[in-house]
Amino acid sequence: MSMSRPQQLVNISEEHFLYLQERKKYRFRVILGRIVLLAALLALWEIAGNLRWIDPFITSQPSRIIKTLALLHSEGALYQHIGITVLETVAGFILGTIGGTCIAIALWWSKFLSDVLDPYLVILNSLPKIALGPILIVWIGNGPPAIIAMALLISLIVAVLGVYSGFVQVEPEKIRLLQAFGASKGQILQMVILPASIPTIISALKINVGLSWVGVIVGEFLVSRAGLGYLIVYGGQVFRLDLVMTSVIILAAAAALMYQAVVLLEKHLSRQ
Repeated sequence: MSMSRPQQLVNISEEHFLYLQERKKYRFRVILGRIVLLAALLALWEIAGNLRWIDPFITSQPSRIIKTLALLHSEGALYQHIGITVLETVAGFILGTIGGTCIAIALWWSKFLSDVLDPYLVILNSLPKIALGPILIVWIGNGPPAIIAMALLISLIVAVLGVYSGFVQVEPEKIRLLQAFGASKGQILQMVILPASIPTIISALKINVGLSWVGVIVGEFLVSRAGLGYLIVYGGQVFRLDLVMTSVIILAAAAALMYQAVVLLEKHLSRQ
């Protein structure tokens, strides 16, 4: 007996319908497996602390983290710290992605510029940007602009190299075809290069999510008086390691949500 179908699936074949049902069941099993694994790890963490397999003062516990979250919430400081770090990260992420894409377009547009800047981009990519943190503080000042600049500096070069690599890998036959019809360089960029490079740009976005968080947290370690990075440093200084672990868990959750936003953008663009 065939299963009843939603209205939008009436016109597809029985085999395709069954395949979609199997894929839906598989996705459900994957999500369920992830939830069970996370719950098992949290339970093991809690039990290990209670039985003193680990030192809960150093490693904390889920129950301690929940109490710390409740305390930060009651003090009214939780959302302020989260908001500051998220705002700085999103600003650095957007600026790094847009700036990197614009520079990559300029490099693709001018081969001379690309050849001139190539060794400098390689050097900047290999340079530990964190080492420039104190210099940025002196240049920009002690505050959020320096933190955003750190996130921008870490993510910018990776975005430039990633996106430009996608541009130069576009099939040259497509470019020559448009050139044969008299297309300008701007039209080639708009009609071939950018659409064909969307997967590369999305990959750069995914990488920049993590790099932006790294830049912001490092910046907050150095200069901030608020934010999740500040909470981590403060918790370590006063040996409130529950506060450190709570901040780390919040960071992981926020980074995961930001990454999922990029995944949703990728799905949206893939339907276009």
